[in-house]
Amino acid sequence: MGAVLEGIKVLDLTRVLAGPWATMTLGDLGAEIWKIEQPGAGDDTRGWMPPSVEGISTYYLGANRNKKSLAVDIGTPEGREIIVGLAKQADILVENFRPASLRKFKLTYDDLKAINPRLIVCSISGYGRGHAQEERPGYDFIIQAESGFMAITGERDGEPMRLGVAFIDLVTGMNAVQAVLAALYMRERTGEGQWLDIGLNDSALFLLANVASGYLNTGKEHGRYGNAHPSIAPYQIFACSDGRIAIAVGTNEQFRRFCRVIGLPELAEDPRYATNRKRTEHRETLLPLLERHFAGLKLAGTLADLHAADVPAGDVRSVGQALTSDIAELRQSVFSVPAPTIGTFRSVRSPLRLSASPQREPTPPPAVGEHTDAILAEHLGLLPEQIERLRASGAIG
Repeated sequence: MGAVLEGIKVLDLTRVLAGPWATMTLGDLGAEIWKIEQPGAGDDTRGWMPPSVEGISTYYLGANRNKKSLAVDIGTPEGREIIVGLAKQADILVENFRPASLRKFKLTYDDLKAINPRLIVCSISGYGRGHAQEERPGYDFIIQAESGFMAITGERDGEPMRLGVAFIDLVTGMNAVQAVLAALYMRERTGEGQWLDIGLNDSALFLLANVASGYLNTGKEHGRYGNAHPSIAPYQIFACSDGRIAIAVGTNEQFRRFCRVIGLPELAEDPRYATNRKRTEHRETLLPLLERHFAGLKLAGTLADLHAADVPAGDVRSVGQALTSDIAELRQSVFSVPAPTIGTFRSVRSPLRLSASPQREPTPPPAVGEHTDAILAEHLGLLPEQIERLRASGAIG
């Protein structure tokens, strides 16, 4: 059996991260991705560096494998006709244009539905569509601030902080994938496509999860706790004599084993710490005590003993250590494939693993317009002289 989305064609009119992350994931599942880029510069992220390798942005490399690139100027009549021709053959179209641009190019969902009723159109935007703020550009950093995530991230008395990656973009991309897969399933039942309206702000508010539930049902703000957990203790990082260890004690039984392993069994019998609720209520006395004790412990031995006792714990790794860890090796999380532009392309394997539908063999991210001629010939039936005329007119690159 082939990859689960083998035979599905995706017209990708997205750039930067949320949209490309969604289409890359669909490509990991076997779909054929036609990435439309502006002739010349291409995707915005091609210019986002450092870091780079052989002059190519690693940011771009990280979100664009398993795609074919066409350099098409949608603003020209001929370029628009190419998009329309590909949309007639596609199963899915993913875009992150502003609504005004879609109306200008006559590529709204109503326009596209008229030419291909089976087409699933996924629109990714900052704030969703159909209201007074639909034209606002969506940036992960701004939405991390506006959605409350910065207010709950960082040290208790420190500045609000962003997460180290654009996680709202990434989660929005994965939400788009879920919606696309659901729409494909519905199309099997009805024979018709539909429009998917996926917003970064919606994704961020939904991702607040228990924090949102706490506020909505009590009216109390969450605040910042650094690496600690507002509802569980001990659940944070401690400094050993030679490194840092992360501890996540989620049950009372785990706490008893934890205390025994680190040499403080009496803490589990102390009525102030016997239950999780008591531990969170008395964290001001418990945590300084644990911090002083951990300062005298060695990281490796303590970690091994906690693992042996089935207490959740881990060392605080760098990105490089994480990508070369034993579990990364066991899961073959990192792959390498030959790439004509940089020699070898390395990336993290998709976490979507299906027993009966193997992942496709990865292909490196394409150069701008690398597949323009081939796709126009194969899917639109254009002859070489027609393609050259389009290139001369500026419609393609």
